[in-house]
Amino acid sequence: LNVSTRAIVGSEDEQLIGGFIITGEGSKTIAFRAIGPSLPLSNSVADPSLELHDASGAVIAGNDNWNTYRDQMVALDLDPWDEHESAFVSSVAPGAYTAVVKKVDSIRGIGLVELYDLSADGPAKLANLSTRGKVGLGDDVLIGGFIVGSTVPTRVVLRAIGPSLFAQGISGYLLDPVLELHGANGELLSQNDNWRSTQETEIVAANLAPGDERESAILASLQPGNYTAIVRGQGNTTGGVGLVEVYNLDAVPTAHEQR
Repeated sequence: LNVSTRAIVGSEDEQLIGGFIITGEGSKTIAFRAIGPSLPLSNSVADPSLELHDASGAVIAGNDNWNTYRDQMVALDLDPWDEHESAFVSSVAPGAYTAVVKKVDSIRGIGLVELYDLSADGPAKLANLSTRGKVGLGDDVLIGGFIVGSTVPTRVVLRAIGPSLFAQGISGYLLDPVLELHGANGELLSQNDNWRSTQETEIVAANLAPGDERESAILASLQPGNYTAIVRGQGNTTGGVGLVEVYNLDAVPTAHEQR
């Protein structure tokens, strides 16, 4: 799985936060990027910085302006288009990590955080990907893109979380998140509003039932390819901080290790 998520980048609770969990043995090499100015948007974040945190919250890698690692990123063909964007490569052991995109200046805007798995064939696997960001109105939705590799279908659970974030101290959470799954050509493959309304039995059996009935979830078996998960407020009339999650069920021994 590779992943990218687009959302508003602001201050404090509006930072774009991408979490992921590595399972298996050995280390996994991942390229990280924070994109802003090169997005085809008038309100993109002008100068995104990027930090990688371990499970304790300690910063273990970071970058502001990718030219620091120009040779490495160019060699990987992952060099950003704008010098104000950020990128680096890090090898991480099994465990939980967080990539945080912040704005360097005082102006909020739309940003993109990206993770590229550079060691997909190794024994360590990306088991869970999640991104927390501000969900706005209209086109200011939380967009999570991911790539299913391999040559066989992969079982995944996608979740859109809002009210459960209150327990983490987030007061401005998205009240009623709606989740959509789109294919490579933008076609709608599945959608859910309130996870008990469809696939309740399957979601519970995977031990991935959301903590609030207003939250959404989809279980799908996906062929290799590109996919997009979109989170918006119910009726597209409310905003707030939301969380989009992708769980790779075929890479995770137990649901407990995903959390």
